[in-house]
Amino acid sequence: MKKLLLASAATLGCAGGANAEDIKIGVLLGFTGPIESMSVAMGAGADLAIKEVNESGRLLDGDTVVAVRGDATCIDSSAATAAAERMITSDGVKGIMGAACSGVTGAVLQNVARPNGMVMISPSATSPALSDVEDDGLFFRTAPSDARQGQVMANILKDDGVDSVALTYTNNDYGKGLANSFETAFTAAGGTVTISAAHEDDKGDYSAEVGALAAAGGDLLLVAGYADRGGAGILRSALDLGAFDRFHFPDGMVSDATTDAFGDEIDGSTGQLPGNDTPGAEKYAEIVDGAFDSTAIFSGESYDATALILLAMQAAGSTDPQVYKDKIMDVANAPGEEIYPGELDKALQILADGGDIDYVGATALEFIDGGESRGNYRVVKVEDGKFVATGYR
Repeated sequence: MKKLLLASAATLGCAGGANAEDIKIGVLLGFTGPIESMSVAMGAGADLAIKEVNESGRLLDGDTVVAVRGDATCIDSSAATAAAERMITSDGVKGIMGAACSGVTGAVLQNVARPNGMVMISPSATSPALSDVEDDGLFFRTAPSDARQGQVMANILKDDGVDSVALTYTNNDYGKGLANSFETAFTAAGGTVTISAAHEDDKGDYSAEVGALAAAGGDLLLVAGYADRGGAGILRSALDLGAFDRFHFPDGMVSDATTDAFGDEIDGSTGQLPGNDTPGAEKYAEIVDGAFDSTAIFSGESYDATALILLAMQAAGSTDPQVYKDKIMDVANAPGEEIYPGELDKALQILADGGDIDYVGATALEFIDGGESRGNYRVVKVEDGKFVATGYR
């Protein structure tokens, strides 16, 4: 029923203002599934970039941008590819902001985007396997690879004096890639991973998994899972059984859903997620103006991904993905005038006049080889039942 309601809402939203001059952009996120709670602010970030461009009126011939939402579910590749196919063949989108989770993103890229020559910019697909995927120059991501997150996480824990960890990860591309990256980095730094065990999402009982983790021991339990699914189940069982009293959370667990569910039971636990304390982050908070949490995971990345698609169209003078895909790296990187959130009108004018821009955005964006973000991370700690930023890496 929830999926039907989402689909109906998206259809109504598009039908309200669409006309022949509209440029449709797909917003393909996990509106249901393991990252449902995260997708709210991610979708809001995309909508904010579109609103800013529409208020400018400077995109190409003054065309209006319309968001077409699709539910990629995060875990169902068939549903994700069907949603993307509808966006392209029925709705006529000219670019896709998404998908969100790594496994479905890879499926959409290979089965839909490449065959149709469609640009995709993911704000949150972080599997290292996507770095070398065949993409015909169509795929980019504004979130950093988990190859970097694994290294950052290992450094955080070693700096905190952690010498051994028990590790559990969700059994999919995201979990496996992050677990492998972390274990390699942590071991190289002299740490010990006492156990690295996959868990399945949506089980009713995780006592067996937690029992194995507890038997292996460690200074803490690292839960590379989802806040709305198996990660929460593992955490609940670990607390109830008294197996661990200290935890570390990668990005998939750093969510209000975690602190809403566990509160001060997990005080002292730590984690990290993509984030920065640059002027771009401050400017993003200013334009959000309290409408939603500007620091919510992958929200700034969603704003940046959407903005990049539209700015590349302006630079190319075309909405054809086969044309504007070659401008994405140009608008994202130097040389050019630096562009921050709230300055899309200025950026569109500079490009219309034939100038160059260096899109910094909300996330201090800089693309490296392969069209992915170099990345920055916000380090957090749970204090009084809330995630609090303690530094940046």
